[in-house]
Amino acid sequence: MRLGSGDTIAAVATPPGMGGVGIVRVSGLGVREIALAILGRVPKPRYATFSAFRAHDGNLIDQGLALYFPAPRSYTGEDVLELHGHGGPVVMDLLLHRCLELGARLARPGEFTERAFLNGKLDLAQAEAVADLIESSTALAARLAARSLQGVFSRRIHELVEGLIELRVYLEASLDFPDEDLDLLDEKAYIATRLAALLTQLDRLCAEAQEGQRIREGLTIVIAGAPNVGKSSLLNALCGSDAAIVTDIPGTTRDLLRFDLQIEGLPIRIIDTAGLRQTQDPVEQEGVRRAQEAVQQADLVLWVYDATCGLDEGSRAGLPQGLPILRVRNKIDLLGESAGSRTESDQIEIALSAKTGAGLDLLKRQIKHLAGLSPQPEGAFSARRRHLDALRRARESLAAASVQLAEELGAELVAEELRCAQHALSEITGEFGPEDLLDRIFAGFCIGK
Repeated sequence: MRLGSGDTIAAVATPPGMGGVGIVRVSGLGVREIALAILGRVPKPRYATFSAFRAHDGNLIDQGLALYFPAPRSYTGEDVLELHGHGGPVVMDLLLHRCLELGARLARPGEFTERAFLNGKLDLAQAEAVADLIESSTALAARLAARSLQGVFSRRIHELVEGLIELRVYLEASLDFPDEDLDLLDEKAYIATRLAALLTQLDRLCAEAQEGQRIREGLTIVIAGAPNVGKSSLLNALCGSDAAIVTDIPGTTRDLLRFDLQIEGLPIRIIDTAGLRQTQDPVEQEGVRRAQEAVQQADLVLWVYDATCGLDEGSRAGLPQGLPILRVRNKIDLLGESAGSRTESDQIEIALSAKTGAGLDLLKRQIKHLAGLSPQPEGAFSARRRHLDALRRARESLAAASVQLAEELGAELVAEELRCAQHALSEITGEFGPEDLLDRIFAGFCIGK
């Protein structure tokens, strides 16, 4: 674990541009001296104090509220000063320049939160939740990020780590003190039971983390199919607006149309594509090529076909193997049919009318189900891909330990797999991990946070 450099950092903590209020944040050993120079005094801790902010020659830069948080009871665990002034960019630049003039340096992206982590105010999962909360694209994603920031995810990791430590202590005692009555073979059933319980606990955590990661990152859905089957009409129906041009002329859509929306808290990037068919039109050919490229990168494809014409399975021949596909039988209003869903040969199909809206709710529920979201995901937490990777490696190590135990390959191998599992889990909270991991994580934060 790196130690803080001890220097003083400063940055504008509010977004660029005009605003009613702007904040310059300062953290480090030089905060008191900077407060004395700019304010003429050190403000009373944790009280908003109306103050004049002055330049080196005594001239007024601005006036506003000053807040002082002495260490260790601050966000970073260091002395922190916040200057809340008028939110014009020139005023903020003048205040920031004054802080730099007094010995602070410009903070790197995420450095305030990095110092909070290094000083034990947050663990790494909580620190990442700060960025997730800022970047949340839906209310549900924000609530899940707030749960991670409160430590919900971290506590679950610590519970698993404690279970692993207890089992490691038991096993390694049998290695260090072979004369004691700790024969691995005699205690095999007990250890197997404990391992099975840890695996069950880890599987449940993995499922919840996958759900949190999906809500955080969202889903990329591509609407594909032959020309004139109602793809653009379906896009408009899902967006609730005339996002795409709709005509009876096949090949109207030539380029990719991208729109962001949400389905019950799940962020969706939905892409309408050109109709997939053989054509001699060079512009339409490029549209088809782009459509095929978008399909390759999709999390889910809505394969739309015209209910009045039937499904042409041959038109799907070029789709990638293993790609999740949800079949959409559109234009049922022309046949007087009711909306519904069915499963045929493990293929789910939704019958709907993009024109009337019948069946859209069925489609949305099925999308949410295919995304792996539970009906009420409020108990989940925000997670990232690196968390899922660490959980996967921990599970692989626990599974390997179970096999080695069953095959009686020795306590040493089982203990080593438990150690690997513990290290993988500890990477999530930052108790163990390479230093460059921290650099990558905090570099993605905004400056001032």
